[in-house]
Amino acid sequence: MMYFSKPTTTAIAIGALMIGAASAQTVLRSADTHPDGYPTVEAVKYMGELIKERTAGRYSVEVYHSAQLGEEKDTIEQTQAGVLDFNRVSMGPFNGVVPVTQIPSLPYIFRSADHMRKTMDGPIGAEILKAFDTHNLVGLAFYDSGARSFYNSRKAITSLADLKGMKFRVIQSDVFVDMVNNLGANATPMAYGEVYSALETGVIDGAENNWPSFESAKHYEVAQFITLDEHQMVPEVLVMSKSSWDKLTPEDQAIVRQAAKDSVAKMRELWDAREKKSRATVEAAGVKVSEIDKQPLIDAMKPVYEKYLSTPELKDLAARIQATK
Repeated sequence: MMYFSKPTTTAIAIGALMIGAASAQTVLRSADTHPDGYPTVEAVKYMGELIKERTAGRYSVEVYHSAQLGEEKDTIEQTQAGVLDFNRVSMGPFNGVVPVTQIPSLPYIFRSADHMRKTMDGPIGAEILKAFDTHNLVGLAFYDSGARSFYNSRKAITSLADLKGMKFRVIQSDVFVDMVNNLGANATPMAYGEVYSALETGVIDGAENNWPSFESAKHYEVAQFITLDEHQMVPEVLVMSKSSWDKLTPEDQAIVRQAAKDSVAKMRELWDAREKKSRATVEAAGVKVSEIDKQPLIDAMKPVYEKYLSTPELKDLAARIQATK
């Protein structure tokens, strides 16, 4: 018969405790449509590292990038249902879910990236995040998505008249559809993952997005013209499922909220560097970059503002955004 010495018994007990601790870890799932290495993907990974560290390993975050769990419309529904714990989504697809998000999505409402950041980091941003509460979601933080501009496979666009009749892919959002249509072009709502083939086959003439997306999705391979009209600076939003949130203790909720907030600076650092790198890559590939007088495009947005600033509250929100210094 074999007898265990006291130290061996203690070692077994410690090992059992370690196994128990490892199995007790909760893995929280997060979705992103962008590829691995993209600033939003890396920022959510960074948030996960902070959460793991600050909960002593009780929670970790696994990021499913590259639309592995579906396009943004699908993952929003999964997050509301509690199938996903976190989700990083452009504010555009939330326009039909959380109506107040339509206002920061309006064309030319932000004067610059600095203006957008100051607005979304302040009381106005907190107010918009709070609006997610009634939609089975918890708004945690805003990321950058840069300035969106038109790119296409047909010609250089240097004036408002050049847009007439062209077919552009847009996010599945009424604000985006109305924006493009009011510029005299034809809006075609389409999932992000379908854009490359649609450009390649001529189903659409062009699309609109920021430099990193234009580059990382390789749309520049099939759209050799980009115009720096910078019509929108739609923030990205990081949300958590309300059902997942409610399972956390108040202490862990505070950790998650602070980790999300702390990830914003990381995201912006990565974003600023990636924007420069992406533009350099695209220009080196021979894409023709055009400037345009923005004022005629801004003037064409008057009907869009009239449609979406439909209540005194929404008009006030837009006015407060524009007044932010």
